[in-house]
Amino acid sequence: MLKSYKTEILPTAEQQDKICRSMGICRWLYNEYIARNKRLYRLYQRGYLDEHQKHFISAMDFDKFVNHHLKNREERIWINECGSKARKKAITDAETAFKKFFKGQAGFPKFKKRNRQSVGIYFPKNNKGDWTIERHRLQIPTIGKVKLKEYGYLPVGAVVKNGVVSQKADRYYVSIVVDIQPKHYAGSTGEALGIDLGVKDFAILSDGAKYKNISKITAIRQLKKHLRREQRRLSRKLENKKKRGEKSATHFANISKNVLKVQKLHQRLASIRTNYTNQVINEIVKREPSYITIEDLNVKGMMKNHHLAKAVAECKFYEFRTKLTAKCHEHGIELRVVDRFYPSSKTCHECGYIKHDLKLSDREYICPKCGNTIDRDYQAALNLRDVKEYEVA
Repeated sequence: MLKSYKTEILPTAEQQDKICRSMGICRWLYNEYIARNKRLYRLYQRGYLDEHQKHFISAMDFDKFVNHHLKNREERIWINECGSKARKKAITDAETAFKKFFKGQAGFPKFKKRNRQSVGIYFPKNNKGDWTIERHRLQIPTIGKVKLKEYGYLPVGAVVKNGVVSQKADRYYVSIVVDIQPKHYAGSTGEALGIDLGVKDFAILSDGAKYKNISKITAIRQLKKHLRREQRRLSRKLENKKKRGEKSATHFANISKNVLKVQKLHQRLASIRTNYTNQVINEIVKREPSYITIEDLNVKGMMKNHHLAKAVAECKFYEFRTKLTAKCHEHGIELRVVDRFYPSSKTCHECGYIKHDLKLSDREYICPKCGNTIDRDYQAALNLRDVKEYEVA
């Protein structure tokens, strides 16, 4: 069974320099591939190229051009400092972005910026010594043995298929895909669960348990307040740079320091939310229910409400569903997904009456037919638990 792990690493100063250089090369190749295809696409749009002329460079052709011509130029020798497999993966990712655009699945590919890059260095396992896991360190191809921040998290001696080294703010992470033996669980014997996700409370279970929205706790509010303050400082510095036209090294260094502060705060907030999501999923799965039912939320539609868009984005509903699906498959629990148009909150659990005029501000459901009074979110969880039409994830 293939399983992915992600953990923080502590590379030396020399290893950090090599990682940053490799990321810069991968980012440059990604942007160069997009720029060349963008020029061809514009020529094709204006009618200078027809269907029979070559108006798109494939990743394979561009990789050959890089290996045979581009990196041999005197001004581009630094391309050789990055591994060939990492370079090819960056070009392939750019090609995938174009293919999604042509299929209508995404917008036109954008250039990756240095301060907001999402480029990772990809390393497959080519040699026997590559990606050797020890308790306190990890052997990464071309980089060497790197110390792990968390001891004992990665399975020692497991077979690693490939891995990616990435950077976020001033921290470095490694994500690996490991081939491990699947664990055998006793089987689910507990009661069925229905889960209603929301903004007021993050998750409401059909057994009465509630998980609060972590964005409302004091620690998160203080971090967000600190983030707003640092963002204002950064904004003022950038505005002053435009007005005065300062180009001194000290001025750029101060801006870089402030950018790093903002990145650290964003990372801190994201880590707290991810950790909370993992804890909630772990507690739900530990109950060993016979099955779990969730709703197929229309998150894209919910984001169109500008009063709730930020609160919905902070809840990370998609991440919750993805991780819950993986955890249920691992533990052998059936995960049922109900259609997004199923009126779980508007349907009375006692008599089945559907209250079409129920508003979002109505936190308590009062049935006009049988007089049942119940919390709307708890009722939605009960209806999801007992629903008859569903799909298995």
